[in-house]
Amino acid sequence: MTSEPITDQAAWPEALATVTACKYDFGAGRALAFGIPTTKHFRISYNYFVDDEIHTGEFTSDKPLPQNTLFPIRYNPDAPHQNSHDAFNPPRTSRAPMLTIGIIGSLILSLAWLAILRGCH
Repeated sequence: MTSEPITDQAAWPEALATVTACKYDFGAGRALAFGIPTTKHFRISYNYFVDDEIHTGEFTSDKPLPQNTLFPIRYNPDAPHQNSHDAFNPPRTSRAPMLTIGIIGSLILSLAWLAILRGCH
């Protein structure tokens, strides 16, 4: 008999998670800098225990949660670091592509400006 992984989150066991930090994440700066508006402004960090091991996570919320607030969370018994809150918050995309585009754009503009200045003499 082979045991198959439990992929249905409703069947995952439940644990209590504790809010360890709640930080305001000023989203307007991101909207101005990268054109990515956001309505979720609070970054909630939390931890939970499974099989005497501590697991941590983070999600965003439009409402703050005070430190030490308890809330239920479901975790994958085959991989306890995976939990129900992570499933609703896809991993953040890397800023590397935006940074690369910004650097290349800056170089092109700098070279264009240098060419304009050299052409005036």
